[in-house]
Amino acid sequence: MSRLRALAAADHAALLSLKLLAAANMLFLVIFMILCVMAAGRAHAATPACTGSDLLATLEKNDPALLERIRREAAATKNGEGLLWKIERGVEAPSFLFGTMHMTDPRVTGLTQAAEHALEASGTLVIETTDVLDEARMMAALAAEPELMMFTDGTTLASLLSPGDAAIVASALEERGIPADSVSRMKPWMLSGMVALPACEMARKAGGAPVLDVMLARQASAGGKDVEGLETIADQLRAMASLPMEFHIKGLVETLKLGEQLNDVIETMIVLYEREATGMFWPLLRAVLPEGSGDAIGYAAFEEALITGRNRTMADGAEPLLRRGNAFIAVGALHLPGPEGLIELLRAAGYRVSRVR
Repeated sequence: MSRLRALAAADHAALLSLKLLAAANMLFLVIFMILCVMAAGRAHAATPACTGSDLLATLEKNDPALLERIRREAAATKNGEGLLWKIERGVEAPSFLFGTMHMTDPRVTGLTQAAEHALEASGTLVIETTDVLDEARMMAALAAEPELMMFTDGTTLASLLSPGDAAIVASALEERGIPADSVSRMKPWMLSGMVALPACEMARKAGGAPVLDVMLARQASAGGKDVEGLETIADQLRAMASLPMEFHIKGLVETLKLGEQLNDVIETMIVLYEREATGMFWPLLRAVLPEGSGDAIGYAAFEEALITGRNRTMADGAEPLLRRGNAFIAVGALHLPGPEGLIELLRAAGYRVSRVR
């Protein structure tokens, strides 16, 4: 059995975990802030080596037929290749759309020459939210709606878990250096976003390394560019909170059960990102599902809340910036491909959108 097949062995844990990896990417701003606070106590800790393996290479060797099926599905995905896209309409100076991965890995943060040139030539950088660039504003926004991050009614995480699952969660958190009691009132989506990341990524963030989006914002600010946002931190957390608590609880437990195998998934996503193969993300993840997992409804709700719904919000927010022209819009790469992705939404709004290689 291939490593990828092994990842799918327990119920539909693979899909839940993959969803949570996407959620971790969505929550990168909050997680980034939390880890920066945690960094004070870990300033001298050595950064562990990244241990994930490329599942594509494993499939190439052990299940080439499945890999070919994934590639066919990816090839049929609209706009499934490319990270940098040129946006044009009328006489406005052209703008650019760039797909990011909210991580600190050097393979992610190293921009191509074309992306560097597009960013340098732009007058405005647009990211998902600028809240992360102002700690006071972020803290104020989170304090205004504490229920988005914490249970405020006396509920604890353990009270929502079976005794067996509570023990699994407590043990897994302790292994990650997170005392269970210290996060007992934290909402499960916050914990999921933290534990879905490999130890090496956590350590880099805790040591102050910026995720790609933050790096772009710092670079743009240093160059005298305006930096705008399309959402707020509260918007992102409300999207997570809109999904059923049962989904989040099960997802947290299954993610922790997968343990080191999550590192393989993240490593593979980085490899796909390097190849600009955005259309392969979801086909690869769906391929690890066992037949009849019965999670179609949950998947649809997740996709609407965290991907397609936010795509529409981002497209609407980008419109006035695109009318001004000369903008560099950097959002998570999962928001680009597909019939309801940002590229197609911008085309429907009358823009010409073409890939830049």
